[in-house]
This record gives sequence, C-alpha cells and structure tokens, in this order.
Amino acid sequence: MSDSVDFKGRVLIVAGSDSGGGAGIQADIKSVTALGGFAATAVTAITVQDTLGVHGVHPIPLDVIEAQARVVLDDIGADAIKTGMLATVEVVELVARLLDGPAHGVPAVIDPVMIAKGGSPLLESRAVEAVRSLLVPRAALLTPNAPEAEALTGLSVASLDDQRRVGERLLELGAHAVLMKGGHVPGELVVDVLVTPAGETTFEGERLDTRNTHGTGCTLASACAAGLAQGLHLTEAVANAWAYTAEAIRRAPGLGKGHGPLDHAWPLRDAR
Repeated sequence: MSDSVDFKGRVLIVAGSDSGGGAGIQADIKSVTALGGFAATAVTAITVQDTLGVHGVHPIPLDVIEAQARVVLDDIGADAIKTGMLATVEVVELVARLLDGPAHGVPAVIDPVMIAKGGSPLLESRAVEAVRSLLVPRAALLTPNAPEAEALTGLSVASLDDQRRVGERLLELGAHAVLMKGGHVPGELVVDVLVTPAGETTFEGERLDTRNTHGTGCTLASACAAGLAQGLHLTEAVANAWAYTAEAIRRAPGLGKGHGPLDHAWPLRDAR
C-alpha cells in the first residue's frame, strides 16, 4: 500500500449491497462520507432488498471480491477496514487472508453480520465458526449485537451483566476490543458496552419508539471505522460513532413501509 498520501480517513468496506440504501455498502459509504472519511468498497453480494426484507441474494464471485480489495489497497490504500455481510466460509477466509497480507497492520472493524433486520439470514450457519476462529482474533474492534454474540460464544445475552460477560469472552477469543450492542436487550435504555483489556466504557440513551432502525449496525460499525481511520483513539472513535448513529435514528426520514432507513447525511446538512 502507498504511504505517500497525507489524507487520513480511507476506509475499505467489504460487505454486501442493499438496493434499498438503508444498510450494507450503501449505509457504510454514507456514514464514512458524512463523517469526513473516504469510502472504497469490495462488494461481496448483491441483495434485492427494501424496508420490508431481503427478497434475494446474489453472491459475487470470490475472485472478483478479492480483486476489488487488492486493487483498492494497492492504489488508494486504507487506514481502516470494515467488514459487513460476508455470507460464506470462503469469503470469511478471503478476508482473513487480506488482513494477513495486503492489509496487514490496518485496523479492522468486524461487524459479524448474520441476520437482516427483517429476519433473513446473511451468513450461512457453517460460516459462524469461521468468523469465530478467523475474524474475531483479527478484529481491532468487534461489533456484535446480542444474537450475534450468542452465536459466537454460546452464551446468553439478556442483560447488561450478560453483555459485559460475553464481551469478556470475545476478548478471550482474541478480539482486541468489543462493542457489545444492547439494542436487543430489554429495558427503557439502550446500553452499548465497549470492552477492552484496559476496562469498559458504556454508552447509553433512551430507547426510541421507532420502526426506522434499518442499518443501524452497519452505520455504527462504519462510523467507528471512519474514526479509527482518521487516527482517533478507540474510545473517542466509538463515542463519536455512537452519537452520530443515535442522531441518525432520531432524524430518520420515515421512508418505506417496513423498517425504515436512518438519516445518514444529517451532519452535512447541519454544516451548511
């Protein structure tokens, strides 16, 4: 990768496309751009998707995924990697090879996407072990929700104490830091817990009564990656990403008949 570029904030996103624009690559690009970074992509799959659900998944050939990533890394470079929908064991293995090869030393934000907001599977069941063994240990930051953390650890996540316990378990599995998201955990407050070997930091806010939460995980993880790419300390990057995502939910435009998208561009309008 070239080290002659002074610009900080280049994020290579390895994830699937969401035709509805609320999640996936589209949410990732919008989030990184809104926060002042530069987003490049290696698309893993094309989904036929709207706010009502996923109506089809069309994988991209493995060699094409790899070629996308390698040309970006060779030419533009990356200050952070963000992964989303990987779908298969083979793509998970490919990402691990990239992180050990041309992207070696670049911090990776691993969002272990398994199920879409509407319930459609986005990771084959046999790939969960590959994520656990290959990507968790390579994660500068792992960003699981409760069901994803349960799948990775076999432990229940139904309380804040569970979030802490499972976060610690994921550190034991090799993650450098874990942002245990609390959106699926019951309670009037939504609490996310950043667990690191040095301790924990919590981020909390009132649970909003809204249907417009499509792509929140993608948005938060990409925003974290943007901060890391810009050289922020991990806790500051997560705090900025958390505040950005919460405001994007509050300002959601109310599009579609199902789980609507967020307002990713709100910082750009506020800056006018």
